[in-house]
Amino acid sequence: MLHNDPIASLTPEVIAWRHHIHCNPELGFDENETARFIAEKLRAFGFDEVHEGIGGTGVVGVLRSGTGTRAIGLRAELDALPVVERTGLPYASRNEGVMHACGHDGHTAMLLGAARLLSQSRAFDGTVYFVFQPAEENEGGSLRMIEDGLFERFPVEAIYAVHNWPGLEQGTIAARAGAQMAAVDNFELTFEGFGAHAAMPQLGDDPILAAGAFVQAVQRIVSRSIDPQTALVVSLTQIHGGNVGNIVPGRVWLQGTCRFFEPGHSDHCEKLVGEIAHGIAAAHALKATLDYHKGYPPLINTADATARAIAAAAATVGSENVTTEFSPSLGCEDFAFMIRAAGGCYAWIGVGDVGPGEGLHGDRYVFNDEIVPTVLRYYVNLVEQTLPAS
Repeated sequence: MLHNDPIASLTPEVIAWRHHIHCNPELGFDENETARFIAEKLRAFGFDEVHEGIGGTGVVGVLRSGTGTRAIGLRAELDALPVVERTGLPYASRNEGVMHACGHDGHTAMLLGAARLLSQSRAFDGTVYFVFQPAEENEGGSLRMIEDGLFERFPVEAIYAVHNWPGLEQGTIAARAGAQMAAVDNFELTFEGFGAHAAMPQLGDDPILAAGAFVQAVQRIVSRSIDPQTALVVSLTQIHGGNVGNIVPGRVWLQGTCRFFEPGHSDHCEKLVGEIAHGIAAAHALKATLDYHKGYPPLINTADATARAIAAAAATVGSENVTTEFSPSLGCEDFAFMIRAAGGCYAWIGVGDVGPGEGLHGDRYVFNDEIVPTVLRYYVNLVEQTLPAS
């Protein structure tokens, strides 16, 4: 462990970095200034190597100590969301319509803080790769970095990440071996026919009627096609059709998502969404066009890495404040690609309860800066316990 608690001394600076990143948010694969800020900090910390432009705007810092050949990775995300911020913070977003509404600014700043601490102490034996990835939210920046040779260039025995977690008591850390976050598939569906005057619908087709039937019928995937004790969610998130009050439109477009933990449910959902869509289209004399996209896999923490993460968490907050028995989330996380490729563990950091609109992706979401020293200490413990100095 580091002595004289430099973590407490560094915390205000880490929070200042977080506020800087927060007021200058950038969307996925456009995080150019954020990546530049990170690379400059890592170089100023005296890192052995700093690599930029990996998978687009990704940054990897390399920190070595001792003679050990073992290596682990620590990862944070760079991107913000297309959300109009309504927090009223003095450091609120300066980029209209873009907001750090999920805490990636905090995750990045805390990983930079850990980089600073470990570069000063070097109280470990081996190599730590600090991975700052672009485009977590929707574009799969994690996979892009892997395809760009991340783990061939920076091989690790496991990679670790954290996420602030509203609803989990502050002062607690949660991690479990096995599935912790769900897989996600997305689909777009169009019903097309002929429009007609609203007073004479018999002269055209009615894709709105078909869309309504689909919204109801697609839920049979959850209620009637799988074991009811198995987690699966099918949600319709957008419906667009028509632009005037007295015309039945000729086209309606829908968007939806499927969330699950069993990888086999991806093919199952794709098959049934298609069968239901085309069946309803045929019943309404319409054409259906389906674009089904297989997205992030389930995030499945590996056993050895999770045991190390739990040990580091216990050293950080006490074993009584480490949660390992909990229900996984049907939210998704593209860190799943990195764990699938290299093994690892994703931990939730409790931030307490929040109000409406103040949770993840809400326009009044505010990152809880009080967790900063906890995460700094967790990362230091994780590195020093996993790669102990001789």
